[in-house]
Amino acid sequence: MEFPFALDWLEAVMLAGVRMVAFLVVAPPFSYNAIPVRVKAMLGLGLALAVSPRVTPGYVSLDTAGFFTAIVLEVAVGAALGFLVLIVFSAVQAAGGLIDMFGGFQMAQAFDPQSMINGAQFTRLFQMTALALLFASGGYQLILGGLTRTFTAFPLAGAFDLAAPVQLMTTAVTQMFLASVQIAGPLIVVLFLADVGLGLLTRVAPALNAFALGFPLKILLTMLLASMVVIALPAIVTALAESSVNVLRGGE
Repeated sequence: MEFPFALDWLEAVMLAGVRMVAFLVVAPPFSYNAIPVRVKAMLGLGLALAVSPRVTPGYVSLDTAGFFTAIVLEVAVGAALGFLVLIVFSAVQAAGGLIDMFGGFQMAQAFDPQSMINGAQFTRLFQMTALALLFASGGYQLILGGLTRTFTAFPLAGAFDLAAPVQLMTTAVTQMFLASVQIAGPLIVVLFLADVGLGLLTRVAPALNAFALGFPLKILLTMLLASMVVIALPAIVTALAESSVNVLRGGE
C-alpha cells in the first residue's frame, strides 16, 4: 500500500507556520511573556494548518537553498507585521506614560519583565487592561483574521515591494501618536490647568507656597479622573484592533 506524500503542501504549511509564529512572538496580546513559547508555536502551527487551503494552491516546491531563504523571508515578514500591530497598540502604553509624566508618577517607574515595558503605574495598568480586553472582547480574533489575509498581499516565498511595509509602518506610527494624545489628552489638559492655577496662586500670594501642594493635588486629580479613561478603554481597544486589521490589510 502506498501513501502519497505532498511535499509542496508540507513546505507551504511550514512556511506559513514560520510567519505565524514570528507574528505571535512580536504582536500583542500573544507577545506577553506569561504565554509559554511552546503554546505560541503550537498555535502558529494550528493557524498554518487552518490557512493551508489559502496558501497551498499554486505553491511550487523549492530547492534546499531557496527553502531556507524563504524561511528567513517569512520570519522577517511575520516579525514586521507583528511590529506593525505592536506600534498600533503602543498607543495605550504611550497614553499611560503621558499620564504618569504629567501626574507625577514617573519617579515610580519600573521594568515589567512579563510585558517587557518600562513604565510607572498607569503605563503598566493600561497595558495589562488592553491585553485583558483583547482576549475578553475577541479583538485577538480580528487580528488573526487580518494576519491570514496577509498571504494575499505577501505570498509565500514571493518577492514583494519593500515600500509597502515602510508606508504601513509610517501610518501605524502616526496612528499611535494620534491615539495616545486622544486617550490621555483630556486628563493632560486638566493637569496642565492645575499647574497654571498653582502658578497664578503663587504669583498672587507667594507666602502660601502653593507649589508645595502641587504634587499631592496632581496625584489626587489623576486618581479621580483616570477612572474615566479606564471606562473608555474597551471602546478604545476595539478601535485599535480594527486599526490593526486595516494596517495588516493595507498591503492588499
